[in-house]
This record gives sequence, C-alpha cells and structure tokens, in this order.
Amino acid sequence: MSLRQFEYALAIAAEGSVTAAAELLHVAQPSMSQQIRNLERELGVELFARTPTGLVPTVVGRAFLREAEVAVSAARRARATARAGADELVGELVVAAQLGFGTRQLPGALGALRRRFPRLEVTVFEEPSSAELERLCRRGVLDLALMAACERSPADAHHLGDEEFVVVLGAGHRQLAADRVDLRELEGEPWVRFDRDSALDGVLLNVLRENDLTPTTVARVSQTATAVRWAAHGLGVTLVPASAVPHGHEHLVRPVFPVVSQPVIAVLRAGAGPAETALLEFLRQEMWSDSAFFSPVP
Repeated sequence: MSLRQFEYALAIAAEGSVTAAAELLHVAQPSMSQQIRNLERELGVELFARTPTGLVPTVVGRAFLREAEVAVSAARRARATARAGADELVGELVVAAQLGFGTRQLPGALGALRRRFPRLEVTVFEEPSSAELERLCRRGVLDLALMAACERSPADAHHLGDEEFVVVLGAGHRQLAADRVDLRELEGEPWVRFDRDSALDGVLLNVLRENDLTPTTVARVSQTATAVRWAAHGLGVTLVPASAVPHGHEHLVRPVFPVVSQPVIAVLRAGAGPAETALLEFLRQEMWSDSAFFSPVP
C-alpha cells in the first residue's frame, strides 16, 4: 500500500467517480483505476460499489477511508515540517472552528499567520458538534481546533478568553430600550434556535432552563448569521456569541442579565509545529470579551 493509493481512494470517495478523481489529481484515469484495483487486491476487500449515481464506499471502504484520511493528513504535516526553513513554512494547516465561536477573532489571526508564512496553505471549516470536534482532534485529522470548553475538553487545551452571548431582537422590539436585557423579560417570546446537536443550542437550552423560560421554537438553523438575520426580521429572538453578529445588525443586539458567557479554547494536535504555535499566539492577541461594542449609544 502507498499514500498515493490512499489519496486516490479519498478522491474517488469525494468525487463519486474515477474520471472526476483523476481530473482532480491530474493523473491518467487508467492508472488510477489500476492502482485502486491493486489496493483492493492487496487488502482483499471491495472498497467501492458501483451505483446509478456513481461509486460509493462500501461499509469496509468507509472504515478504510477514515484511517486513510488520518494517514494522508499526517504525511502532509511531515512533508511541511521537513520543508520548513527558519523564515519560511510551506504545506497545509487544517483548522476547525466550532460554529459561532471565534467568528470575528479567527480571520484576524489567520491574516496575521498568512503574513508571517505566505506560502502556508490553510484549510478552515466550521463544525457545530462538540463531540465531532473531539473525535477529529483525537484522530489527529486537525492541526488546531477552536471550540467552546466542555466536559470533554482535553486537559492540555489553551484558554483564549470568554465569548459573551447577546440577544438579537427584531426592529422595534420593546427590549431595545434597555442597556442589558433581563432574560426573564423574554418569557413568551418565540425563539430562533440551532441544530439540536450543536454547542450553540446546548448553551441556549441551559440558559432557558436556568431562567425558568419555556421556549417556543419557531425555527432551527445551521448558521449564526441566519439566526441573527431571521431574528432581526422579527421571526423570533435568538442568543449568539457577540463575535458572531454580522456587521449591520449591531443596533439590534443587547447583552443579557444574568450574563451568559462561554470559555473558548484552542486544542492543538500532539507535537504541534511552528504554524500551529504561531496561530495560537495570534489568537491569544485577539479581543474576546467585546459585548460592550453592542451597547446602545446614549
């Protein structure tokens, strides 16, 4: 088996066909097909099944691909480390951010990282689930994860700061007259909530329970920007980290009482290199407690 075969298999799984995968990786289709046949012969299993919509991984294939992804990621990091000079770093850095956390801080830190290492390629994706982020960290797929602290947070996690949550109200809402909204004053309000397995909905649910509020859920969304915009249009109120409020909606946002905040942590892969370490330091330099930015102007 070879890493190149792993990369071929991952590309086929992503594209759904050998032809598309070969085009993606700029290799000849017959060569890729032969490599996959050789890999299946060596493993003694069928990795892909042919369906009317294309090639899909078999049950065994999915298990294999999970391990192949870890191996390919590790190889990319090894190449990047070997090619890193004193003043230059090349390769790929894979970062995951938990949905809604570090929305304003992460771009600034990544911009600073890019200026320091202009040849470094950074891949960033958002993940709503704490459990999935923990799984990805444990499997070594990620170089750095930015997430809210939870019961399963690793002992070596780095505390960056606290994200204060704010309520988003519709235009003309009576609570916009307040500097800080008492959560109990939101009894009876409809709520725009998040996917059930997301950390954001877990925070909201705890807040509602602690303040003896019975929520009427009018919508569930997957993105913080969507929740803010729908709340701004009067569909219902919502609760989001202050940094996740899109520009132009600040006048519809208020801090809440009792204060709701969540510690934000960064988790680095074992044996973190100079890129991960530099990104961590840039994240530490960002402002994390900024809900005062949304206070009404007197």
